[in-house]
Amino acid sequence: MVEFTLVIIPVLLICFAIVQFGLMLHDYVTLTHAADVGARVASVSRDQPNGVTLARNATIASASGLNSGQLNVSVTPQPWLAGSQVTVQATYPYSVNILGFVVTSGNLTAQTSARAE
Repeated sequence: MVEFTLVIIPVLLICFAIVQFGLMLHDYVTLTHAADVGARVASVSRDQPNGVTLARNATIASASGLNSGQLNVSVTPQPWLAGSQVTVQATYPYSVNILGFVVTSGNLTAQTSARAE
């Protein structure tokens, strides 16, 4: 019983860490997909007067599961020319909590470039 008690605590901590890492990885994949969608919308909306707004809104809309209030999106350059590269960069904060203790925190960043059509 004593050995079980000594072993179960580190095993549970490792399991909690794996779950937290999985949640952070899910947020990163979602953020990367959202940046891809935003870059695609930006590349085809060069002629629109509100192309930057369209790209930002598409990025935020496709980031389902993330808090849109914490999602920062930038589209550069503004305005863009046909054949030039347009870049969408999205950042989202993360923190790894294990049993209520913040182990690490920072910002996840995803950046995607697309050729403007």
